[in-house]
Amino acid sequence: MTEKWNSRATNHSASRPNDPAESDLTPLSERFEATPVIVKLLNERGITTPQEARKFFSPSLNDLHDPFLMPGMDVAVGRLNDAMGAKERILVYGDYDVDGTTAVALVYKYLSQFYSQIDYYIPGRYDDGYGISKHVIDEAAASGVKLIIILDCGIKANDEIAYAKTLGIDFIICDHHVAGEELPDAIAILNPKLEGSTYPFSHLSGCGVGFKLMQAFARSNGLPQAPLDALLDLVAVSIAADIVPMIGENRVMTYHGLRRLNTNPNMGLRAIMKICGLTRKEITISDVIFKIGPRINASGRMQSGREAVDLLVSRDAADALRIAQEIDGYNSDRKELDKIITDEANAILEERGDLAAERKSIVIYNESWHRGIIGIVASRLTEDYYKPAVVLTLTNGLASGSSRSVQGFDIYAAVESCADLLENFGGHTYAVGLSMKPENIKEFSRRFEEYVAANITPSQMKPVCEIDADIKFSEISTDLVEALNAFNPFGPGNTKPVFRTRGVRDCGSSKIVGKQMEHIKLDVVDPSVSEPLNAIAFNFAKDFERVSSGQPFTLIYTIEENKHHAAGMPYQLLVKDIIFE
Repeated sequence: MTEKWNSRATNHSASRPNDPAESDLTPLSERFEATPVIVKLLNERGITTPQEARKFFSPSLNDLHDPFLMPGMDVAVGRLNDAMGAKERILVYGDYDVDGTTAVALVYKYLSQFYSQIDYYIPGRYDDGYGISKHVIDEAAASGVKLIIILDCGIKANDEIAYAKTLGIDFIICDHHVAGEELPDAIAILNPKLEGSTYPFSHLSGCGVGFKLMQAFARSNGLPQAPLDALLDLVAVSIAADIVPMIGENRVMTYHGLRRLNTNPNMGLRAIMKICGLTRKEITISDVIFKIGPRINASGRMQSGREAVDLLVSRDAADALRIAQEIDGYNSDRKELDKIITDEANAILEERGDLAAERKSIVIYNESWHRGIIGIVASRLTEDYYKPAVVLTLTNGLASGSSRSVQGFDIYAAVESCADLLENFGGHTYAVGLSMKPENIKEFSRRFEEYVAANITPSQMKPVCEIDADIKFSEISTDLVEALNAFNPFGPGNTKPVFRTRGVRDCGSSKIVGKQMEHIKLDVVDPSVSEPLNAIAFNFAKDFERVSSGQPFTLIYTIEENKHHAAGMPYQLLVKDIIFE
């Protein structure tokens, strides 16, 4: 076994028939009988009783927490009700990324059913920057706005919110980012991450916090829940795109949001699905992360995030399709720029020698790079080199950018250690936005590296993937695949199970496939079976000679449905690693 892989537990096959961990969970559901591997996967997720298993496999909206458990919710709802009763103008304001635009769309779409004195605003990444700016507050005041509901940002907008108060504008903040030492003087702050918060679930997305506000509003006014639940497809998209933990309330909302996406989706999302070729296909979390989310994001990255909200609140199919086509064009431009900037960043890092093992972080600046792409580039550098990365470009006279972290390392704390060099920063453990004067970049780079070197551990600088269970091929069946499918939706905290099988051999019929002959299509057996299993190993062509030599190897893989199996096997193994014994 290579050091890349970390086994979460021992071979389950050695479990005793009367193992309490197994008997406590039998039966798990009426659909399938619990097998040791399923018991093990549930135990890893903290599920140890039949009742917990039923809740996990059949998430219910009744399991969502009372929104009034969130501190400040009663004040927020009271102020919203007062505003509507007095016919005050309300502005719904949010960040320009997927989480922010879906949050604004959800709150605006829901409230506009009952109230006409409401509008929305998404800041321009280049004209306004992150968060809320005073000129937007001035424009809001001039138009008679008395209440701003700000979503997925605002938790550090102390000066701006104080300024708004002098103009007679109140703020309700719905955020999920880490707060500063002092909180803004808002009428209410809804943030489950606030220090001392008693809300039972701290991992909501920004859109999720907006949903909880609307849930409380509906309850306070005796409104039915169904029209709000119909907007859970927007919440599911925000949760998947923002990569928040797929546990607790997030898993419940995503489960029902995906069902909505697959039955009667939001008209704007339906248009994106058509553009992506997803019509009449089952929409999964992967589709949201790799196809739907990037297109919504591309609007704010390349042009204006308002277009994304225009799409998501559209009630006209032709108009929605037109906007979706425009956004798809932005996404194509984004892909091209992404490749160009990533290649340039790699060349700079190689020339500077920043990729040497002794350097623990990456800080890179180019004043000509596109502001909307550098967050993606930071993610790519972190994935490629497994080091915390900060990527900066010049925006309105400041070096502004994004940072991304490796698993287990708190990059927010690292950036915060250099706060005196920064004009602004905000985010969470794994991603932070920041800006500084260009002349501070050199000192920031030095101190950031110093902090990372002192606090990161060697294990955090290696990509470690968890193995959930050792199994034999004889244990893989359609029943197991059905049980594994019930673990959906997958995400952080509920990742797709990874299995390991030892003593695997090629049957002699494996072959290299792909446009560039870069993949291996495998037919494999282990000592427990005689009939081969199908597997696909993407980008493993370099190992074909050893695989086909007949020598045994260890296979690391996930189990996937094979929807193109015809009369063959209805599942296949998706290879993550091949380890030669």
